[in-house]
Amino acid sequence: MKRDEHALLQVLEAYEDAMYRTAFAYLKNEHDAIEAIQETTYRCYKKIHTLKEPRYVGTWLVRILLNVCHDMHKRKRRIELRETLEVEGQYYDSPKLEIVEAISQLPHEQQQLIYLKYFQDMKNIEIASAQNIPEGTVKSRLHTALRKLRHYFSERREF
Repeated sequence: MKRDEHALLQVLEAYEDAMYRTAFAYLKNEHDAIEAIQETTYRCYKKIHTLKEPRYVGTWLVRILLNVCHDMHKRKRRIELRETLEVEGQYYDSPKLEIVEAISQLPHEQQQLIYLKYFQDMKNIEIASAQNIPEGTVKSRLHTALRKLRHYFSERREF
């Protein structure tokens, strides 16, 4: 695909909301999500020649965005895993933050799959294409990740 700035801009605008949701779900921070989208835009512009099939541009964008998020995650090295709200001198965990904390306990590849499947509503075949792995691998890794999350929450309820 030739580098056509206008066409690339249209594609990026079409996927802007989905990219933001993915970046925000992964990085848990609006500023970092916007920065990830900016870096993704730059990388797309520089690497547009690597896109072999224009019909898979959405998958290509998601893959680049996930790589950017992963790079930012590694660079940051320290992400706030849990926020605690103080209410009348006692601490209560927000259910949403508890889920984020539980997901953060998973290996990186399983976190990615959870974000794509449940935060972006991608189908297994789309995830397989974006991750360059077989669909069966996506299914087994998701199954393992969900089993770990169930175990995590069952342990938390015992206390």
